[in-house]
Amino acid sequence: MSEKEILSLFDQWNAALQTGEPKKVTELYDHNAILLPTVSNKVRHNHEEIEDYFVHFLAKGPQGEIDEANIRIFGDLAINSGVYTFTFKDGSVVQARYTYVYQSKGQEWKIIEHHSSAMPES
Repeated sequence: MSEKEILSLFDQWNAALQTGEPKKVTELYDHNAILLPTVSNKVRHNHEEIEDYFVHFLAKGPQGEIDEANIRIFGDLAINSGVYTFTFKDGSVVQARYTYVYQSKGQEWKIIEHHSSAMPES
């Protein structure tokens, strides 16, 4: 897997957001994934909890764009961390730091850890 291919996993995730279907986004996460979401204080530990988060997040009409990506690959694990910006259908914008940890599961990569936190400085 190349850095370009790992970066394309974000495009796949962002495209799933555009469907407006929480299940489509949740399917990209491993069953035991941990999500530390941007706009919720609750840590999500499984598909049910992750899907619940995306029901609310997708209602806002998010569109993500990576501002800075730092990709490292360690065998069947890959990490993409950096900064992304979300624009919502109401015109609001949130810039956040992110980390995706992916694990190769045969023919596909699944998100096993996703941490996203809004930038602390205005």
